[in-house]
Amino acid sequence: MSQQPERPYIPATFPISIKGVVLDPEGRVLLLKNERQEWELPGGKLEGGDTPEQRVETEIREESGWKATAGPLLDVWMYEPLPGRRVFIVTYGCTAVDADRPPVVSHEHKEAGLFHQHEIDGLVMPQGYKDSIARWYALLDRS
Repeated sequence: MSQQPERPYIPATFPISIKGVVLDPEGRVLLLKNERQEWELPGGKLEGGDTPEQRVETEIREESGWKATAGPLLDVWMYEPLPGRRVFIVTYGCTAVDADRPPVVSHEHKEAGLFHQHEIDGLVMPQGYKDSIARWYALLDRS
């Protein structure tokens, strides 16, 4: 019986996307509409020497004009936005210091929206984002 030559182990690699759940003073969560017509949290790909916290703060500023501070880690999960394309998602609860003004829509998104907690379930968006939003509201309710 002939043996197959051993192939070296090659680990799977995925892009890492750092997302932030950030609320305005009225308790509405900031969401952005992407090219797939889905709502998503502000954030972006982890690259270079940034920490995940630095990346989410930068992305919130670039995508909404709001200055935010990263808080607790809320969730990590795998997302398949397109068949065969998987992304590792990391979400943080964030606090914005200037969320009293409307968000500015960047060139990366079609629309920005502010939604109350009870509106989230009815939106077209991945369940993982909905879970992260619910977790942030729950943590804020405890404090």
